[in-house]
Amino acid sequence: MLIALSTGREVGLALVAGTFIAFAFFSSLIIPRRRPEYPGRGLRWFVLTTLVLFFATLGAVEVFAKESEKPKAGEGAQKPGTTTQAQPAPPKGNPAAGKAVFAAQGCVTCHTFSAAGSTGTIGPNLDTVLQGKDAAFVRESIIDPNKQIAAGYQPNIMPQDFGQKLKPKQIDDLVAFLLKSP
Repeated sequence: MLIALSTGREVGLALVAGTFIAFAFFSSLIIPRRRPEYPGRGLRWFVLTTLVLFFATLGAVEVFAKESEKPKAGEGAQKPGTTTQAQPAPPKGNPAAGKAVFAAQGCVTCHTFSAAGSTGTIGPNLDTVLQGKDAAFVRESIIDPNKQIAAGYQPNIMPQDFGQKLKPKQIDDLVAFLLKSP
C-alpha cells in the first residue's frame, strides 16, 4: 500500500491511519496476551488514547485527503457534450451535404429532426438532445453511439458501424448539419 502512495499528503494520511490501526492491533491482540487484565486500571488512558487517535484520523482525512483546486495535467480539458464561453471553431463540414447523409443513412426513419423534416420516434428527438452540445459530442454520438445514451433509450438501437461505414468527410458534413440546423 505504501508503495502505491506518491504524494506527501497520501503518506501523511497513511501514517496517521497506520498509527491508529497499529494501536488497535496491539491493544486488542498483543497486550491482552501478556496482561489479561488489560486495560484494567488504565481504562481511562485507553479510552482517551482511542479517542485522540480516532479524531486524529478524521482530521487527517480532512487535511490530507482534500483534493487540490488546481487541475492536474490533462484534467482541465473540456468534456465532450459541454459548452464553454470560448466556443471551439464550428464544424468543418458542409451542412447541405450532411443533410443528404442524414437522409441516405436512414437517420430520418429513427430521429425527429425538424431541419430534415423527419419525425421518427425510435431514437431521441435531435431537436432537443443536441441543444447546447458541441461538435465533439455529436461526432462521438455518431461513431460510438453507446458511449452516452439519451435518457429513456436502450443501448444498441443505433447502428454501431457509422464510424467504419462513413468517410471522415461524411461525418464532418453530418456533424455540421446537426449543429447548424435550428
